[in-house]
Amino acid sequence: MSDQELSKRSREDFWVFGYGSLMWRPGFEFLEQAPARLIGEHRGLCVYSFDHRGTPEKPGLVLGLDRGGACRGIAFRVAARRREEVIGYLRGREQTTRVYREVMRSVWLENEPRQRVAALAYVVDRGHVQYAGRLSLQDQLRYVRQGHGRSGNNRDYVLETVRSIEAQGFRDAQLHQLAAMLHDEAPALR
Repeated sequence: MSDQELSKRSREDFWVFGYGSLMWRPGFEFLEQAPARLIGEHRGLCVYSFDHRGTPEKPGLVLGLDRGGACRGIAFRVAARRREEVIGYLRGREQTTRVYREVMRSVWLENEPRQRVAALAYVVDRGHVQYAGRLSLQDQLRYVRQGHGRSGNNRDYVLETVRSIEAQGFRDAQLHQLAAMLHDEAPALR
């Protein structure tokens, strides 16, 4: 990309794609939000959390965008004047251990006129030590039960994400199955 293109892009509003906690707790100022779909990657509990929802000694599990499939989430339009502030905030939040790659992805806004936009997204780095891959539902349950980090317990993270997905009118089969198992238990002790 040329310097002129970079300069032009920095003067334009930009989009951020949320697929996990960003859906229910974005933490930054935005102009609008819209349901969105990203094609080519799917949402999965594929990241061991050593910080926000676990520790290195007792990791939790958090969501990542992993290759293949599609993911429904929320796209947030951010004012150009807030670009540096919001990207700085997101890097501080999402990149504490550098398990994600910060990338631009095409997403389809599920609004009228169903436009396609480029959005900032955080995709799991499969070569990172925290990449968990595809774990069985029982293994996911075990990590989520034990996980507690500086942002709270892992159980709440999963249940809030499922509530956000439901509020948008869709389901994520595996997360919903895990949430049902978590609902059958008493809340995690702090």
